[in-house]
Amino acid sequence: MKRLAVIHTGGTIASRPAPDGVGVTPQSAPTVPGLRGVEITDHQPFKLPSPHVTPAHMLLLAHLIEGLAETHDGLVVTHGTDTLEETAFFLHLALATHVPVVLTGSMRHAAEVSWDGPGNLLDAAHVALHAQSQGRGPLAVFGGDIFDARTVTKVHTTAVDAFGGYPGPIGRIDRTGDTPHLRYFATPELRPTYAPAKLTAHVEILYAYAGWTGEGYAEAEARADGLVIAALGTGNLPAELLPLIARTARAAKPVVIATRTHAGPVIPVYGYAGGGATLVNAGAIPASFLNAHKARLLLLVLLSLGRGVPEIRRVFGDGAF
Repeated sequence: MKRLAVIHTGGTIASRPAPDGVGVTPQSAPTVPGLRGVEITDHQPFKLPSPHVTPAHMLLLAHLIEGLAETHDGLVVTHGTDTLEETAFFLHLALATHVPVVLTGSMRHAAEVSWDGPGNLLDAAHVALHAQSQGRGPLAVFGGDIFDARTVTKVHTTAVDAFGGYPGPIGRIDRTGDTPHLRYFATPELRPTYAPAKLTAHVEILYAYAGWTGEGYAEAEARADGLVIAALGTGNLPAELLPLIARTARAAKPVVIATRTHAGPVIPVYGYAGGGATLVNAGAIPASFLNAHKARLLLLVLLSLGRGVPEIRRVFGDGAF
């Protein structure tokens, strides 16, 4: 008999109207519906709305998963949708296990007639127990779509099909009665993993906009061990940011340039002051295709492992994640 571990962390999938009448809050962990012939163990390391989840919680979750993977054939993590993509990517970086790990949740809570939690949970269980899911790293499953942790992102605040991310799903699961039909559109890839024992670094994100002259930059620079900037287009900034980034780079503090655009890589094309080519020449590190909040997690992990700027530049440049 196969063994499935379901790890509950809170979120909308566990939420109902609050007893005090103010909104909805995480209350009771959901159960997997209609899964026969499988031994299920339930675990709840914390019960939080996902805006309260921190990298420390993600690290705790990674350690729990590594232990459970030794005695289970698959693992499902229920999670709030607001930061699910960040937890998924952190686990992608931290987990070495080949046992499938699948994150899911719901956009509607358990007291709504259109609650999407049970269907997502059952889909996630089938994906986690499927032989073709092994060795793919953590996955996210919503509405029958299967996403890679590196590219999945929340693309809508309220829609049931709230998850997407270029270039789209890597697989699909549909059910005919109790029979799951799963197909992947991509093969598993070899990937490096990083296993920080603890997270000691502090990384902040700054967001670029038209007319930004660096407000907040100096304060963030002073507080943080590294910075990520959600820049414009392919990784461009107003001219006023160029000397600030050069100053930070001279101090051997990494500045990673992501894009605020929904999808696409950071490419150092432009040679005007603040253009991507001048930023890289000044010492900035392009984030490849990672969005700003995932680039922050990668930088946080690398700094916590004591990696210096040359190694950080190599990891982002080689796409070693």
